[in-house]
Amino acid sequence: MLLRLRGPDGMIRVNIEKTDTFADLGRQLVEKLPPTVDPNTISMSPDPQAKDSKILVDIARFKLAQIGLNHGDLIFINYQHQSATNGDANDTAASSTTVSSTNRLNGKPILPTEDLPIDPPPLTSPTQVIKNPWEVVRQSALDDRLDRQDGKISRSRDRMCKHGPKGMCDYCMPLDPFNAQYLADKKIKYLSFHSYLRKINSATNKPELGSSFIPPLKEPYFRVKKDCPSGHPQWPEGICTKCQPSAITLQPQTFRMVDHVEFASFELVNTFIDAWRKTGAQRVGYLYGRYAEYSEVPLGVKAIVEAIYEVPQVDEVDGVSLNAWENEVAVNEVAKLCGLEQVGVIFTDLLDAGTGDGKVICKRHADSYYLSSLEVCFAARLQAQHPKPTKWSDTGRFGSNFVTCIISGDETGQIAISSYQVSNEAVEMARADLIEPSADPNVMLVREEEEDDGSTSRTRYIPEVFYRIINEYGANVQENAKPSFPVEYLFVTLTHGFPAQPKPLFNTSNFPIENREVMGETQQHKSVLMALDTSQGNKLGSISDFHLLHFVHGMGVLSKEEEALLCRVATTHDLADTYQLFSTPGWQTLEAILQTTGERPPNKRLRRSSDEGGRGGATRASASPMTKSGEPLAKRLAAVRLNDRNEHRPIFERAKFEEL
Repeated sequence: MLLRLRGPDGMIRVNIEKTDTFADLGRQLVEKLPPTVDPNTISMSPDPQAKDSKILVDIARFKLAQIGLNHGDLIFINYQHQSATNGDANDTAASSTTVSSTNRLNGKPILPTEDLPIDPPPLTSPTQVIKNPWEVVRQSALDDRLDRQDGKISRSRDRMCKHGPKGMCDYCMPLDPFNAQYLADKKIKYLSFHSYLRKINSATNKPELGSSFIPPLKEPYFRVKKDCPSGHPQWPEGICTKCQPSAITLQPQTFRMVDHVEFASFELVNTFIDAWRKTGAQRVGYLYGRYAEYSEVPLGVKAIVEAIYEVPQVDEVDGVSLNAWENEVAVNEVAKLCGLEQVGVIFTDLLDAGTGDGKVICKRHADSYYLSSLEVCFAARLQAQHPKPTKWSDTGRFGSNFVTCIISGDETGQIAISSYQVSNEAVEMARADLIEPSADPNVMLVREEEEDDGSTSRTRYIPEVFYRIINEYGANVQENAKPSFPVEYLFVTLTHGFPAQPKPLFNTSNFPIENREVMGETQQHKSVLMALDTSQGNKLGSISDFHLLHFVHGMGVLSKEEEALLCRVATTHDLADTYQLFSTPGWQTLEAILQTTGERPPNKRLRRSSDEGGRGGATRASASPMTKSGEPLAKRLAAVRLNDRNEHRPIFERAKFEEL
């Protein structure tokens, strides 16, 4: 007879005799179930709700005729997988290579083939929708503050107003932050992110209708979905219209996540350009700063850059090769203690004009390009690594606040800064491996589905890509983006500038920059010793330096509390915290280590010279490297004892730290 067994993985049909036992039925059933099923957990029931269910092991000795089963009967089964029952590491590793039981076709589970693509995609889709993201997602304090603002643009009374001082009409009523006429009058090319959010939210959600709230933001997704409900094998074994991406129509992005980039001081950028002045090679650095409100744009956001960290790299005249950045986590920890974060990247593209007056060649202009296709791909990868959390998106993230700044020559031959962000579509196209840079910097290539050897790619699916353009007849037409399309569809421009009254977070830049050994600049303990020099009237020496803070962090002398105090002193310049820092055991240990370099702090040497002035101070000062016993100072300091440490540490007098 034929028995039908319905389980979590669909319907299974078994041909069996009435005289056979349930053990015989179980042997045929296990062969047709996924290999991860635990046979000891298989249960059977005549009811879909699993009422009166029996474990197969318990009824294995009974014959089918004894239970009263006949030809065509339907049995409901249930079971558990081994990875969920025993939690064994080996079973978990083995089951991770199988496809979830939710992927089935005609009731049968779909198992993967042995030929898997490189880096198999996760079973859960990266576009998984979050239920009530406004309750789960934690966004930045700046976004919360801007969400509470109404964003209305107030207007004064117009000459067309006929009402009294407390009235309002169409000529003086506040405007929405996304008003097109206002933005055109102020020459604002792009909407701010929160203005764009208000615009689409007003069209998506209408509270007056009493409908449920729908997150208005949705990130583009150009990859094959991994959790297709159709039940076919995962890509690349199978694909359908539900899981394949739709055709892409590129349009210039109408908004930008960050509106303005503000550098804390001109000296910050000038120090970075000095690397090109000394070597003639290009340079790359990461921007560390914070985000704040930008009042020039309705509901605008600006990135304030406080420090530039130069990563390990190989500089060349026409480009830069980045090496592995092994201490990125340590740099981010120091930045976090200072209240900073990664806000962008900056690199130079300079070429001396050869006139001898400091002018450079203008490479980027309207007739050439502003942002090359290679730089778009580079910026897209970095923005993909720094997603922006927001409660207004169904996936909990949307876009990125990461910016890209370029230092190059302008039309007058002067060194100028340009700021950009690539669009969300460009970031997703880079994630989906749909685009690649070309030799022409103004053109982006659409990748082919074939690999270099001619075989079909098993890791990417290339949908149709189009873009709209005004042709020679003035008509807005749609063009096929294959094999290439203009790169200006993939980025937006930002403004930049410097504050009128600079108040940088770090007020000194005397400490050597990291990763500049090829230029003859190295970070050594002697550099820290010179930074602590307070003899010239500087209260804190050069302690307020981001590069110095990272070097001290790498020494591992200070505890976490002492490092937090050091960063607070460097950023707030508080006198009470300074005295507290100088009295900590970790700071005194740091001073003792610095003295073992064989040199005395400059303020200590000046103090000794002034004390011995009437007794041949000049002669004694010149012989200061030798002790009274004639023993070299470096040798004596190398064997300094803990009880002698305070005798040789730098002296910080209160009068030098007070402003009268």
